[in-house]
Amino acid sequence: MTSPHAPAAAAAAHPALHSEALDALHALTGRDDSVFHEGQFEAIAALVAEHQRALVVQRTGWGKSAVYFLSALLQRRRGAGPALIVSPLIALMRDQVAAAGRAGVQAEAISSANPTEWARIEQGLAEDSIDVLLVSPERLVNPRFREEQLPRLIARCGLLVIDEAHCISDWGHDFRPDYRRLKDLIAQMDPAVPVLATTATANSRVVADVAEQLAGSSAGEVLTIRGGLTRDSLRLGSLRLPSDRDRLAYLVEHLDSFPGSGIIYTLTVSAAEDIAQLLSTPQRPVRAYTGRTDAEQRAALEADLKDNRVKALVATSALGMGFDKPDLGFVIHVGAPSSPVAYYQQVGRAGRGTDQADVLLLPGEQDRAIWEYFATASMPSKESAGQVLAALSAAGSPLSTPALEARVDVKRSALEMLLKVLAVDGAVQGVPGGWISTGEPWVYDAERYEKVARARRAEQEAMITYEALSGDPSQDPAQCRMVFLARQLDDATAVPCTRCDVCLRAAGQSPWYPQPGEEGAAAAQVSALLDRVGVPVEPRGQWPMGLEQVGVRDESGRAPAGRIPAAERSEEGRVLARLSDLGWGGQLRGLLTTDADGRKVDAPVPQALGGAIVEVLKAWDWSQRPAGVVAIPSTTRPQLVSSLAHGIATIGRLEDLGQLDLAPHAEPLRATGSSAYRVRDVWDRFSVGPELAARIEALAGAPILLVDDEIASRWTMTIAARLLRRAGSGPVLPLALAFAG
Repeated sequence: MTSPHAPAAAAAAHPALHSEALDALHALTGRDDSVFHEGQFEAIAALVAEHQRALVVQRTGWGKSAVYFLSALLQRRRGAGPALIVSPLIALMRDQVAAAGRAGVQAEAISSANPTEWARIEQGLAEDSIDVLLVSPERLVNPRFREEQLPRLIARCGLLVIDEAHCISDWGHDFRPDYRRLKDLIAQMDPAVPVLATTATANSRVVADVAEQLAGSSAGEVLTIRGGLTRDSLRLGSLRLPSDRDRLAYLVEHLDSFPGSGIIYTLTVSAAEDIAQLLSTPQRPVRAYTGRTDAEQRAALEADLKDNRVKALVATSALGMGFDKPDLGFVIHVGAPSSPVAYYQQVGRAGRGTDQADVLLLPGEQDRAIWEYFATASMPSKESAGQVLAALSAAGSPLSTPALEARVDVKRSALEMLLKVLAVDGAVQGVPGGWISTGEPWVYDAERYEKVARARRAEQEAMITYEALSGDPSQDPAQCRMVFLARQLDDATAVPCTRCDVCLRAAGQSPWYPQPGEEGAAAAQVSALLDRVGVPVEPRGQWPMGLEQVGVRDESGRAPAGRIPAAERSEEGRVLARLSDLGWGGQLRGLLTTDADGRKVDAPVPQALGGAIVEVLKAWDWSQRPAGVVAIPSTTRPQLVSSLAHGIATIGRLEDLGQLDLAPHAEPLRATGSSAYRVRDVWDRFSVGPELAARIEALAGAPILLVDDEIASRWTMTIAARLLRRAGSGPVLPLALAFAG
């Protein structure tokens, strides 16, 4: 059922508990005038007095952590065992844990970040001196934790909390397969143990899905406490500018006009790093925060932002749920998230403890392509699952993820996601030493995955609609940006905010954000970034595991293994840019595209890109100038590759050596797959013909440029370079337009 929010009724029904909880709240907040927000005590009473299962859906900053820490404390006072909090945010919960300590709650966390503390924490659990244990959902997969700690915790647990519960639902914007294990965990709990799930971002479909999983086989109802999701402090706006160049110039020119310090979100790691470099000055530090940032550096960057030592962190979604800076002044997006719900969650970082914070979206033309990439990368396929199950069944003993990758044609990132899905469904199990098949039947739920895919596409269209809102909210409230976001979360209580750019325009006022104009002073800085050419590409130095299993054999009849000999290895290569880069990346994405039938578009290299490649060659700091050019034969873009190679040879006055021979009936190469399978696909694909061999011999060991349209896995260049070196060439220098890896 959904609670109508009757705090007075809950307090009247449990007056002693209300008084005790209020005293604990004062200790938690450090303020004697603190009072419960609407719904907070109702949730506490449901858990502590009535031992119910509850789902709390409330906006960011409402105080969900206060509910579970206070409930844990009150349960402990009543003789219950420790609370178990399952959260993806352990590394970001330092402030909440410190606050809980002020209220007398002894909280500890077990995670991959503190293995040296595990023995002490386990001893504390055994001595019953720990009130709250925080674990990540991934910890539930760990064989040692699952076998040694979890049964004891389940037996003694006084409260189970599932934080960021929308991750349970694959209808949610941030579904995580490991969260599906929580349904089984709940089923193992004594029905008398209260269970709390919390989230700020769940529409009605996600709420229903999570509530169903909370209920399990229990006959009791799940109490749903759901509040309004609008944020009075946020000024929302969306500004579409013609190009990356214009968006970045706008940021350079106007960043200082945004209040305080904030977050600038990007869709890719490379964009975050480039924009941070562009915006940072000695007087106004700006730093990048991405999935590449190590744990220690992340903690330092979070502290710098909280203490206003930086103007902004330029971040990917790696900086998301759980980061708490009440006075965060702004959130800017350079590129839109694929879902209004995900966008709502990220902008919710701002204005939690201030009267006003600014939220601006700067959408880009490449957003859709990036959305599609991440959407397809996260969906398991029936074929991949079949390969994994067959390989594990045939192994007879546990396989580590690298060993399994060598036996299936699935990239590492996709394989890790697929293993989680299969483990949650009970088809595979993580054990010491790797993964095994359980032998349980598994059926690919094509219908459900298609429904999820349709839901994702609908979310993308909703995001496009949000960007283009321009009507009169007094006539159609959904034209207000805040109302639009709230309705995406099925909050029907929202009314026009009067602060967003759409509301202001409808009232005859200018938008709140600076208007773009002559950003001349910024243009030179932006040009220096966007016109930069030449990204190094490291050569492969090691053969992948599993080449013997996929049938790769060298001239001796053995599968290559270990390090690639230096005499057969390529040198460091160059590409014009990464496909994910700002600037040249956009032009390359337009060039390396497909038509309506999914075929790659082929045309001679455009003059502008050809000129940029010449600049890459000029800046290349090779020790010896190359003497010739060899092209990789292409079945999909022969004009592009041949024109690029021929143009380089002509302009550079290099010997045009032609191309490698292509095996008869060669099919286009697939864009994905594990390293072992990619090597298999290209191992016998090329050869050095007699004419090319003679030309190479005539160069007497001089370096050679090896040219292709794009580099992805780097195995095509690795195998082709090996052939050229074995045919007598000097150093082989890979060169391509784009890096797609």
